[in-house]
Amino acid sequence: MSLHLGSDAIAVRAGVIIDTMKSMEGPLLPILHGIQEEFGYVPQDTLPLIAKALNLSRAEVHGVMTFYHDYRDHPAGRHVLKLCRAEACQSMGGDQLAERVKQLLGIDFHQTTLDGSVTLEPVYCLGLCACAPAAMLDGELHGRLDDEGAEELVREARQ
Repeated sequence: MSLHLGSDAIAVRAGVIIDTMKSMEGPLLPILHGIQEEFGYVPQDTLPLIAKALNLSRAEVHGVMTFYHDYRDHPAGRHVLKLCRAEACQSMGGDQLAERVKQLLGIDFHQTTLDGSVTLEPVYCLGLCACAPAAMLDGELHGRLDDEGAEELVREARQ
């Protein structure tokens, strides 16, 4: 995943992804996934390319991209920490957990630490309701988190 490409290089690499997937049924989401997988985020320069290839407006593509929380419009940190914000986790201390994690990292949701190590994102259910409050670090689930668990998770994320 290269983050320091010029817009021409991005356009060429995105064009290959778009051309490969545009004939699929319902190609917009797979194309967005493919581009994010390639670059680590969906560069704004790719939205008009997608729109033109799929005969959609740029606003339609942007609307879909921003509707789904998994798509990023900027590069993420080396590690992505997602905290569940759903009702079950909130009722079991999720708000306090979120505040503690934000304090430990020195960032808010949708931000990345200055050293580029961790991006913090809210997620609206990890399916771990019985083990609330829950989080996911780089795809690995963590449940029944308390202050000590939050500190351990942040230490792991900073490595």
